[in-house]
Amino acid sequence: MPAVVRGGRRQSSNQPAKRGAAPKSQGRGRVPRNAQATPGKMAALGRLDLSPRAVVISIAAGALLLAGVLATGARAERIGASIGQGIDGMTAGMGLKLEKVFIEGESPEATRAIQQAVQLSAHQPMTSIDLDAVRERVEQIGWVKSARVVRLLPDTLIVHVIEHDRLAVWQTGGVNQVIDSHGQVIAGADAGRYPNLPLVVGKGAEQAASEVLPLIAQRPRLASRVEALVRVDERRWDLRLKDGSLIQLPASNQEAALIQLDALDQRERLLELGFARIDLRTPEEVAVRPSAGEA
Repeated sequence: MPAVVRGGRRQSSNQPAKRGAAPKSQGRGRVPRNAQATPGKMAALGRLDLSPRAVVISIAAGALLLAGVLATGARAERIGASIGQGIDGMTAGMGLKLEKVFIEGESPEATRAIQQAVQLSAHQPMTSIDLDAVRERVEQIGWVKSARVVRLLPDTLIVHVIEHDRLAVWQTGGVNQVIDSHGQVIAGADAGRYPNLPLVVGKGAEQAASEVLPLIAQRPRLASRVEALVRVDERRWDLRLKDGSLIQLPASNQEAALIQLDALDQRERLLELGFARIDLRTPEEVAVRPSAGEA
């Protein structure tokens, strides 16, 4: 039977073992099988030193590292740019490239201007798109009140816009401009494309229109006959009707005056019969001047 090599010493299998021989002592550094293990170097490495001295040293090391990065100046910027280009190239290779741009909430009149403001090219890496920059460009368009830009991976960008509402056409100095409910002129809006918007005329009319127009809209019989609302002395309104009649509203309590007009129209059907002028400036009385044909 061949010899078995253990620990580098050769023993013959035919040599009988000595009886009663005491077991040999374990070599230096060998731990008995049933002995309790003691923490070694690996256990020491697993412990975290949270002493005040260690915390101070860590903070100081972090400050030195930050100072080193800042000291590199343009070099650090170039390193960051290089890393960014590498990431863009990687994402483009993964198919994350711009293929579609969807614009939501825009009117047909504003679509072209919004498309030009997006300023993105096809197939550029999705990670290279600055969403805030796109939003700011879109919000610079006169039509747009606010915008939100969303990146939809892998290849789509969504631009959702909220446009200014179109309240009226404001005529001043012979020029017609579209205004919103805050009296703001909507840059780029063609007033000729909004023939159904009410016309307000005069200095200060754009700021006061949002107060009186809802009152007129609540009265369809009157609203259908109004040709223009003229601001007088930046204090009150004259309603010029399509048949040439004039309704003079007071500087305050306009709704109460219109309620009086409603009651008078129900009794006399004035809006149908016609008149030259109705003066509602005095709350206690209503002065009606008949048209020339009825005088």
